[in-house]
Amino acid sequence: MNALTHNEGLALRAPAANPLQGTVPQVAVAAAAATAATAPAAPARARPWAQGLGLGLLLQRARQVPLGLWLAWTVLAVVLLWAVVPGWFGSHDPLVGLAGQQLRAPGAGHWLGTDALGRDVWARVVHGAVHSLSGALVAVGVGLVAGTALGLIAGAVGGRTDEALMRVVDVLLAVPSLLLSLTIIIVLGFGTVNAAIAVGVASVASFARLVRSEVVRVRRTEYVEAAFGSGGRFGAVLWRHVLPNSLTSVVALAALQFGTAILAIATLGFLGYGAPPPTPEWGLLIAEGRNYLSTAWWLTSAPGLVVVAVVLAVNRISVSLSGARP
Repeated sequence: MNALTHNEGLALRAPAANPLQGTVPQVAVAAAAATAATAPAAPARARPWAQGLGLGLLLQRARQVPLGLWLAWTVLAVVLLWAVVPGWFGSHDPLVGLAGQQLRAPGAGHWLGTDALGRDVWARVVHGAVHSLSGALVAVGVGLVAGTALGLIAGAVGGRTDEALMRVVDVLLAVPSLLLSLTIIIVLGFGTVNAAIAVGVASVASFARLVRSEVVRVRRTEYVEAAFGSGGRFGAVLWRHVLPNSLTSVVALAALQFGTAILAIATLGFLGYGAPPPTPEWGLLIAEGRNYLSTAWWLTSAPGLVVVAVVLAVNRISVSLSGARP
């Protein structure tokens, strides 16, 4: 009896069972379900081949590019292909005419017609790209190198050197670019290269002004002052810090000057100061067709429209490089 009493006392002193013990798993499951319902859905996993090539990022960036910029790059790419591999775009000889094919209107055999000597206008326009683009490239190179050197020296040295160089730049800016180009061509002689050099010299002042202002701005920054204060040599600091940080807007100006150079070289070719006949240069093509405007409009329209399209494309690209909104 005592044993029974003792067992009963132990039973009475045992802790009561937790009423929530059986419901804890159910509460946890409900909370997990609620969290899963409110959590955002996981993004779809990209395909392995697309993720490896980064095509998703490329497509996302491509959608952000305006349509006008796509068209500009397309036009420029096509014209560059004309200059590099003109044989891909036609089999006609741009310098040899066909008997009995004079002044043919645009058609299946000749997309842009023929000229007074029976030469295919499409072939002449395509082969003329190398002369116009190479001349514009030389012109931009001359203006960029010479103008950057003058602007860098003027902005970095300052003082009387800056004043003397900027007065020279002011004289160049005061003379009309076409008149300056004609003067230089008369001194150097006719030809595509001389015309390109003349156009490049006429653009030196614009590059020098811009580079000088950018160098003065960068020269006053803290990291350049720290580079000088830490014992950096003058030339090394200019080359490593000042010049690279001053070329952002200069690249945009170079792209803009490329289009301007194409127009200037075409103008000089139209006036007879560029490439000599029968070179298929765009300005010369327009000059050769001006006497047939009433009977063969395609002789001037085709190269003229190409010049306009290329210049507009280059200008659109220069706007994007400058960071301006389209």
